[in-house]
Amino acid sequence: MNKLSEEAITSFLQIVPTAKRDELMSNHTSVKIGGPARLYVVAPSNAELLRIIGEAARLNIPFVVFGGGSNLLVADDGYEGVVIQAADRSMRIEGERVIAASGAPTGVVARAAAEAGLEGFEWGIGVPGTIGGATYGNAGCFGGEMKDVVSAVETYDPAHGSRRTFSNADCRFGYRDSRFKHDPYILLETTLLLRPGNRETALTRMTEVMEKRKASQPQGSFSAGCLFKNYEFQDGSALDILKRHGDGIPETFLTQKRIPAGWLIDRLGLKGTSIGQAQISPVHGNFFVNRGGARAQDVLALSSFVKMKVRDELGILLEDEVQLIGW
Repeated sequence: MNKLSEEAITSFLQIVPTAKRDELMSNHTSVKIGGPARLYVVAPSNAELLRIIGEAARLNIPFVVFGGGSNLLVADDGYEGVVIQAADRSMRIEGERVIAASGAPTGVVARAAAEAGLEGFEWGIGVPGTIGGATYGNAGCFGGEMKDVVSAVETYDPAHGSRRTFSNADCRFGYRDSRFKHDPYILLETTLLLRPGNRETALTRMTEVMEKRKASQPQGSFSAGCLFKNYEFQDGSALDILKRHGDGIPETFLTQKRIPAGWLIDRLGLKGTSIGQAQISPVHGNFFVNRGGARAQDVLALSSFVKMKVRDELGILLEDEVQLIGW
């Protein structure tokens, strides 16, 4: 990526005075890794977000938008452009619909829905980051996914300077995937369609989700969440090598046709493996943690090592779930 000119940087700072120069992205990602964004700015409203995008485009400055930074790995060299944090946290509840701006924390939205006596999104309390990021990656946990609750997504098309609303079907949700990973739309607002229920029941379910999360995921460590997608298969023959490798595969995995990446990594005895200060969590094989001062290149090197081992020994190709910026 070409280095920004001093003229472009100065012009942008004059138009967007709240922007910071050479802001370390390690301050804004859950894994606490990331080099400097040449320009960094928080957009507290969608209106301001669109204004900032417009100014960046006018000055021909590359830009990228992120939410909570929970599933993000920024290169050690940073990003030569404008990194914009979408921080509009507004939300409202209209009957069975919850309309949340992309910057609204997923857990906050989940709790607000439960408090309003709506059910179907209790699992959202276990998803870090924001609604925009969750929608973008079709996030999910403990049996739920965004595709199950999203009714509509309002976006902005920077190429044409117009807004567009997508229905659930239009979003082309797949496993940890959506059209937004492939088409350059900026997510502004997500509408969830839930069902009437019992407030106390919903809150109890949320407590259960949090307890499961604490029991199964590393606590008190900096990580970017699950690094790899779980392995999906259509045909049992895809598991021939795996079936010959040690004990049997749990029946639930076979029924769901999905093998957790963390289970595969654990099966190879890789938990606790480190490169530099990046480590595969001893608690969960699909969480890579920063033990202090880890570099993005350490994480990628460890990721490559795991992919190679799983491919060579189990015949399975793991795919990244974490989003990369600046590579």
